[in-house]
Amino acid sequence: MKDSTSKGQSAPANQDSLPIKTGAEIVVSTLIEQGVETMFGYLGGVVLPLFDKLYDAPINFIIPRHEQGGCHMADGYARASGKVGVMVATSGPGACNLVTGIANAMMDSVPLVVLTGQVRTDLIGNDAFQEADTTGITRPITKHNMIVKDVNDLQQAIREAFYIAKTGRPGPVLIDIPVDVEVTKAHVKPLDEISLAGYKPQVKGHHRQITMAAEEINKSEKPVLYVGGGVISANAAEELRTFAKKANLPVTMTLMGLGAYDQTQAESLDMLGMHGTAYANYAVQECDLLIAVGSRFDDRVTGKIKTFAPNAKFIHIDIDPSSISKNVNVHIPVVGDAKYILGELTKEVKYKERKEWFAKIAEWKSKYPLRYDNKSANIKPQYVIEQIWEATKDNAIIVTGVGQHQMWTAQFYKHTQPRHFITSGGLGTMGFGLPAAIGAQIAKPDMTVIDIDGDSSFNMTMNELCTAVQYELPVKVCILNNGYMGMVRQWQELFYGKRYSKSSLRSPEFAAVAEAFGAVGIMIDKKSEVKNGIAKMLKEKRPCVVDFRVEREENVWPMVPAGKSLHEMDGLDIFESMA
Repeated sequence: MKDSTSKGQSAPANQDSLPIKTGAEIVVSTLIEQGVETMFGYLGGVVLPLFDKLYDAPINFIIPRHEQGGCHMADGYARASGKVGVMVATSGPGACNLVTGIANAMMDSVPLVVLTGQVRTDLIGNDAFQEADTTGITRPITKHNMIVKDVNDLQQAIREAFYIAKTGRPGPVLIDIPVDVEVTKAHVKPLDEISLAGYKPQVKGHHRQITMAAEEINKSEKPVLYVGGGVISANAAEELRTFAKKANLPVTMTLMGLGAYDQTQAESLDMLGMHGTAYANYAVQECDLLIAVGSRFDDRVTGKIKTFAPNAKFIHIDIDPSSISKNVNVHIPVVGDAKYILGELTKEVKYKERKEWFAKIAEWKSKYPLRYDNKSANIKPQYVIEQIWEATKDNAIIVTGVGQHQMWTAQFYKHTQPRHFITSGGLGTMGFGLPAAIGAQIAKPDMTVIDIDGDSSFNMTMNELCTAVQYELPVKVCILNNGYMGMVRQWQELFYGKRYSKSSLRSPEFAAVAEAFGAVGIMIDKKSEVKNGIAKMLKEKRPCVVDFRVEREENVWPMVPAGKSLHEMDGLDIFESMA
């Protein structure tokens, strides 16, 4: 590779003694070398040489019904397992169908290696049949991508792809492989250490910065620990919990960070942000020190940036130096791996009681708990989620699509363990839920996997039920069916005078559709049937879809309207009226 060097990669003295394989064989053997046990992909003309070699490979290969679904499956697999997800697609339309899935993984820092076929090298640029500039199209949405035109570069390109995808801030890497490279032969080179020029992720934070952070934490009276998905990516949940306990810190999490800290603990402030808890948002706005770990100060978290945490100093711990001071000016940056830095911080922080601060937080929690009208005769979506929680107690992997159901799941399901909550955060991809749940079920076959979805979100990728049935995956789907694009309708109600323009969509009878696919279908339209419906679903050994007909115009509260400060939440008066 022109832009990289690899230690020990010069040809050995007797290269002729090395085995010779075709490009397709090199791809398969290198995937096995990298520990790939499961991969996802969809066939097409220019990847047939590769699929022919996968025929006898000891790799569990999953065929989705659409390339986007396959990419979400690889994403869900990666999040649930902590491994690199792998997806294969053909050139042109196959590669283009991956764009949403790749962008989703990029926004949420999910390690993927995506292999795409390409037309012959002599045809590139001539508008050949099923040709698309895959690397050009995906350059903005990948951590790195490349086209390999020389079979001699192929093996090292794949090795580098896995290294880049899983180190530093994780992300998707794409390799575009022309079909003639798949059938050309080359020597297979021995595995050696990867060393890339210009790419040296910093793992150990600067000791002085860590000490400065510890000093600020020790003297702060009203600190808040603000945790993002980077803690989960770094497998640093245990270090985080030890650190928070020793320093006696209240902990709030982003949507992507849920599960990093046990939400059943008293120190948990649950989720902050646009649809976060009032007590988390108030605590952030009043704190004197905000300790951000593996989070990026997203706009859904900060609200109006100029008034975000106005009294606080900021400590920011992140492995990605480009995230430091990107959205807020940070007083003490610590660049490095969260697992390592939290371990070092724990050695230097001291326990501090902070009675007044925790008393104030307890007052907010008492005054503004998450509420809904649970006396209603109709099925409230929050009630369904509470009953799923009661039936599973986080002994399940919860996956969601995107919309109101996603926010209610974040609010009313108590996440206690990392990698047990999988959702599309940064890109907000409707249709993510079912295929990601399939990927998670493959990664964790002994776990219960539940996709809590919305009717509109589920409609986008429900064809992947066929995949779940084919591979006998007992994925559970709970549809909170309100007949709307729910979050869009909520915004239309609040900001567009209830002019519900095109947000009411007709859905099929989901239970009947599930049965047609070969899954189990259940329809629940009475509140009294909710518990039994969930119990029946959990006993099923086949894929199961439960269609809950919920209150049609229920809203997600609290809500920080766009452009407002974090403490300017709508819906608190509704909470008070329910007290």
